[in-house]
Amino acid sequence: MAYFLCRRLPLPASFVICRGASRHGIVQFAMSHFPQSNATRRSPRILLRGSVTAAVMAEDGQRARAKLQSISITGGLLQLQQQLSTGDFVEIAFHTRSGAIHGMAEMLQPTSRFDSAYLQPFRFIALADDDHRKLRRALDSAVDRSFLDPVSEQLQTPPGF
Repeated sequence: MAYFLCRRLPLPASFVICRGASRHGIVQFAMSHFPQSNATRRSPRILLRGSVTAAVMAEDGQRARAKLQSISITGGLLQLQQQLSTGDFVEIAFHTRSGAIHGMAEMLQPTSRFDSAYLQPFRFIALADDDHRKLRRALDSAVDRSFLDPVSEQLQTPPGF
């Protein structure tokens, strides 16, 4: 997992988890994109079904590997071996065809237990502009592939059609 450079930056900034010389902690880092959910319109989700591995690091330095079940511009759903506390702030990193994406997220209430693992949603609270662009490109590319390729794994035909 890549680590952010630990240094203070002028505002606007956000706090991110960083590996220091001898300890882990939350530090200030420039992140200028703060995704907002829209209560009237849900962001499109891309189903990944665990095909993308994510690295998660909590505020206390605890690390976990997770599988992304779905992703959107505002957050996603992780499959974790151990659930994280609702409201925990974490750093999430994963790779896409557009490049590596690192962001800060808030863990939400776990939805269910699944084959000795937990499904737990998260919402992005801060993304660097470059990470936001890469995530947007990856999502747009996946939507385009689903639309253009009807046999794509990401396009599901509703029952009864």
